[in-house]
Amino acid sequence: MSKNLCVVGLGYIGLPTAVVFAENGWKVTGVDVNSLVVDELNKGKVIIEENGLDELVAKVVNENKFVARMSPVESDVFIVAVPTPHNEDQSANLKYVESAVKSILPVLKKGNTIIVESTIPPRTTRDVVAPILDEAGFESGDDVYLAHCPERVLPGRILIELYENNRIVGGINTVSTEKAAEVYRTFVKGKVLETSAESAEMSKLMENTYRDVNIALANELTKISEGLNIDALEVISLANEHPRVNVHQPGPGVGGHCLAVDPYFIIEKDPDNAKLITNARTINESMPEFVVNQVRKAVDKSSKIAVFGLAYKGNIDDIRESPAIKIVKQLMFEGFNTKIYDPYVKQEQVDFALSTYEEALQGADILLILTDHNEFKNLNWKEISNLMRAANVLDTKNCIQNASAEVNHYNFGNLYELDYADSREVHN
Repeated sequence: MSKNLCVVGLGYIGLPTAVVFAENGWKVTGVDVNSLVVDELNKGKVIIEENGLDELVAKVVNENKFVARMSPVESDVFIVAVPTPHNEDQSANLKYVESAVKSILPVLKKGNTIIVESTIPPRTTRDVVAPILDEAGFESGDDVYLAHCPERVLPGRILIELYENNRIVGGINTVSTEKAAEVYRTFVKGKVLETSAESAEMSKLMENTYRDVNIALANELTKISEGLNIDALEVISLANEHPRVNVHQPGPGVGGHCLAVDPYFIIEKDPDNAKLITNARTINESMPEFVVNQVRKAVDKSSKIAVFGLAYKGNIDDIRESPAIKIVKQLMFEGFNTKIYDPYVKQEQVDFALSTYEEALQGADILLILTDHNEFKNLNWKEISNLMRAANVLDTKNCIQNASAEVNHYNFGNLYELDYADSREVHN
């Protein structure tokens, strides 16, 4: 097998994928439309946060195994790893995928393998990507080999899981599947499972839809339990003692580029039958407003709110589809004095002001935790009590491990204990 590979799209998935291939014997060219990204990468630097990525990029660049460009070059294998955002109606926006595939046409040769890693609705590989290749004079599955291999890694563990996770590879025909599977077997330690393009596409969507539906169940339980004065977190813990039950944890909503988006790609294909999936999305999309409502019950407009966390999950800087962003913007819109601190998120990522740890807490009446960063799990409660005007904490991620008697600690297990009196006068 020849070893020249071109990865189109150098974001959270494309860049780690490219440098892992480079580390495993491939001569890799990475392509991105952002000139800043290209320039920094060719200096051996990265502008995204991911454990171990900066060291690996520097290594493969210095060893001339990886180079970044703004246009594709001739290669034996092309991997498309560009974003698939959603339109206003939540359907998949495939313009980046289509543009990426078209960008390789001038350098495409017979015998090449094209692999789409971008998350896409079922039948996109066959019904959207293949016709682009066919119209350019390449017969998909014969002249060139076409497959879908969805990424399935967890931010913060990407470089580990690219090696260890099983991979699903689905081609538009048997030979395409086999050619693409050979590519991943050069470094993947897990199983490389061969299937059709359609099954590969749907399996990725269902992996995340399963989790979204399970989280929706936990969030719905939280809402029901609040009204019945029941500890939802204890109920989940007890239910999970059953050997065949695994209820997920509730939270302020679902974020990230997968769970909050992928279910809609199934819904758009068959909305009449996707009832459960649609209802789960509705429940999870309602959670930011549910959290804001808890804040309304706890404090009034004269109060100061310290918000800890903007990323959609702990220990990363990724704010894509983050429910924390929606909560913060709603609180600001309603006129609450809101100060936000996140040790990972940079000011240039958001369009509102960020504060330091001390600035956020100074004189605050409630601390609202929206992300489970490690830094928030064991806080200095004596220091916090001295900084805050009123030591109230609403932990929507149930991440605090050293809750102190010095503070009033609320989470999704005891929301019914929040003080409603003052807020009724202000908001009703």
